Amino acid sequence: MSDQPLSVDPAAQPALRKSLGVLDGIAIAASSTAATTSIGIGLGVTAGVVGLHLPAIMLLAFLPVLGIAGAYSRLNKVEPNAGNGYVWVGRSLTPWLGFMVGWVNIVAVVAFLAYTTAVTGSALLQLAGDAGLHRVGGLALDPGSTAQTTAVGILVLVAVTLTAVTGIRTAARLQAGLLVFEYVVLLGFCGYGIVTGPHDFSLSWFDPFAIPSATALAQGLLLSVFCYWGFESAFSVNEEVRDPRDASRAGIITLCTMLGLFLLGSIAFQRVLSEQELAGHGAEGLAFFGERLASQPWAALPLVALMFSAVASLQAGVIPTARAMFAMSRDRTLGPVWSKVSPRYGTPAAGTVLIGVLAAFVAALALAIPRLADMIMATVSAVGIVVALSYALTAIAAAVRFRSLLREDWREGIRAVVFPALSAAALLGLGGYLGWSFYTSADHFEVSADNGWFLLATPLAMIASGFVAAVWAKWVRRSPYFRTGRGTDADAPQLLATSR
Repeated sequence: MSDQPLSVDPAAQPALRKSLGVLDGIAIAASSTAATTSIGIGLGVTAGVVGLHLPAIMLLAFLPVLGIAGAYSRLNKVEPNAGNGYVWVGRSLTPWLGFMVGWVNIVAVVAFLAYTTAVTGSALLQLAGDAGLHRVGGLALDPGSTAQTTAVGILVLVAVTLTAVTGIRTAARLQAGLLVFEYVVLLGFCGYGIVTGPHDFSLSWFDPFAIPSATALAQGLLLSVFCYWGFESAFSVNEEVRDPRDASRAGIITLCTMLGLFLLGSIAFQRVLSEQELAGHGAEGLAFFGERLASQPWAALPLVALMFSAVASLQAGVIPTARAMFAMSRDRTLGPVWSKVSPRYGTPAAGTVLIGVLAAFVAALALAIPRLADMIMATVSAVGIVVALSYALTAIAAAVRFRSLLREDWREGIRAVVFPALSAAALLGLGGYLGWSFYTSADHFEVSADNGWFLLATPLAMIASGFVAAVWAKWVRRSPYFRTGRGTDADAPQLLATSR
């Protein structure tokens, strides 16, 4: 592969405004990970697979994700780029796989935004019900209706997209305020639940060998990886932080914070709710948890926290995706509209608006799945597989790029090469096993969250669309990225790092 950088005119490269510190990065990454949403919804979905072993599965999933985070952090130190995995994989492995990482992350986030749009609408409708508003005109409000929750959620998506356009610092401050409220409510209710819950604490909750089957273990792990997904949003704004090392610090701090919150939430839920209650309430799990611990109006606080989390994660999903597409656009792998920077706000304003439009469109398409719980399960399963693939390829890129450390310093080599490689192997194995289990679990195709062929077809369609887009970028757009695998640095045509 050539070591020559892309031939670009530095004066022609649009630059994002550098205005963020480490706390801003944490706010963006934590909002994208959306601990309150993951606890309020993800724990119930995961419990339906692994039973009362949520702490075990959260701890087990943390290990490969920690290896991935280490790979992101080390790569970011030598080559900060808004495209992150797209650039790193393209340079260390092959541009085709690099483009695939960038593409599937974009598609996965759009799918995530579509499902979070419905979750946000569901939380608002549940709050309306708690306030006594059960009908509007002749329409009975139903928080479990995908049509109603999507319509309400799209209105919120429009609002947060416009906020993201006006400046990332403003968005980070908004998200920081929402996070403070969420975490105070989470810590208060979960702490109270752990102390007063009627179900006895059991060490078996931490035993992964007690999970019912290998398929349940694999699916539970990917669902848990999905819960951690989003910490890397800190690396997507690495060109807008004053010091690129702040992005690495923000990503690692966020990930460790999420582990603590997920363990706290899983123990509290299992102390308060039975296995049937955990698995049976889906998108309304956090509201049900709050009602078991307090009476109104206090019982509504977890639901308000869930709504804030969903709103923040909508905005935090729009922001890094627009940056990833900005990075791909300036390499000419995507169209020029995505790299247009607003002279007023210093953000990729047009791309941000288009991401919101795409997410709203996909959310509307999801009306083919009539129940919110089914939509959530289908989306989480699909996104979990493509996220595992993206993480694994990025970790492999780190292992390849820093492989010389195995000869120079074996301790650093283990951290920089062996740990990421093992994490990648674990995620690829999980994704492959789960895909095979989906394939063998059905004999026909049906648009349903419990149809294995549908659950497998969705991530395969995401990946296949990436190959089509890559062909277009290489032979129609004639992007130089496919000759070098290197991304363009907006601040200078020479990249900041050289391969080891």
